[in-house]
Amino acid sequence: MFSLFSDDIRREPFPLYAQMRARSPVFHEPNSDLWMIFDYEGVKRALNDQDAFSSNPVQAGHPAPQWIIFMDPPRHTKLRALVAKAFTPKVVANLEPRIRELSRSLLDQNSQTGEMDLAKQYAVPLPMKVIAELIGIPTSDWERFRHWSDVILKLSYIVRGISDPQDAAKIGAEVAVVMGEIKGYLPALIEEKKAQRKEDLLTGLALAEVDGEGLTQDEMLGFFQLLIVAGQETTANLINNAMLCFLQNPDEFSKVQKAPQLLPLAIEEALRYRSPIQWTFRSTRKDVEHSGKTIPKGKLLLAVMGSANRDPAQFRDPDRFDVARDPNPHIAFGHGLHFCIGAPLARMEARIALTDLIARLKNLRLASNEPWEPRKALHVHGPSSLPVKFDL
Repeated sequence: MFSLFSDDIRREPFPLYAQMRARSPVFHEPNSDLWMIFDYEGVKRALNDQDAFSSNPVQAGHPAPQWIIFMDPPRHTKLRALVAKAFTPKVVANLEPRIRELSRSLLDQNSQTGEMDLAKQYAVPLPMKVIAELIGIPTSDWERFRHWSDVILKLSYIVRGISDPQDAAKIGAEVAVVMGEIKGYLPALIEEKKAQRKEDLLTGLALAEVDGEGLTQDEMLGFFQLLIVAGQETTANLINNAMLCFLQNPDEFSKVQKAPQLLPLAIEEALRYRSPIQWTFRSTRKDVEHSGKTIPKGKLLLAVMGSANRDPAQFRDPDRFDVARDPNPHIAFGHGLHFCIGAPLARMEARIALTDLIARLKNLRLASNEPWEPRKALHVHGPSSLPVKFDL
């Protein structure tokens, strides 16, 4: 299959992206019949042009979960309005003290020896705990919640043509088991939420109505499955990738350490430079012309945001990590009606996490020169393990 999905390329896809943008910003992989767009304007259009592109892979013959990220208006609009209530500026701001508490607790637990796995011991569990509490998952179920997230992440491997059919079948069976576990777990929890009426996201969804009707069991299941992954994966990779950027660019890291007010800009640059989500699915509603090629109607498309965010037509010196880059019109969180609803929360978690890491872990450095192992999802970018050392 196309080398874009090998571990080596997934660690550093950017030279390949540059080649594709220069030679073929619209690319067709004939064996899988998969189309890809690599340039900024093309990707932005694919994310935003609802007349030409659908968010539902089913229209291209590929099954997809009933998640709002795979829905088009008007259903998407109505369901998104429900979950948006959990991510208002007020709700996000109110979470800040608890996020600080969780961050410092994790660092207290894991910073006693002068070394830690930043990904496994901090960047992954922090957003997992935040979204679990926001949803309303009991503390006793957090480990099960993390297992479900790890398995659901592998869904990208079962898309036809992306991975080996035997691997896809094995992963598909594993995902089916977890989906069955969630389906058995959720109804009792929903009934408990309805009775207790606590102020958490799951309670709000359980009591919500669209056009005078409550959400169906499948819609609730879809929300829950999506939030398990989307509520933590992007933030975990943002934290890990930002630290990678800092440690691989010590002069830029020094600027942030000396001028902490640069941190918000540095976070935006990390989002651009190593985008946590590298690509997303679209399907063509009609024949689409771009860069001298025609993508036929009914084809599955990858809009490669990680490449768009390195496009020299949009960003000056795009392969330079610049913590003071401004303006920075990256599309790491998407664009248009599917713009990531949790972006403000992810940014706040990253700001808190990076502030605490910089303050607590002195002389922070990578503990290994070995290539890092990518996270277990083809569309995300970031390490599953990131050993670091620091001075006590």
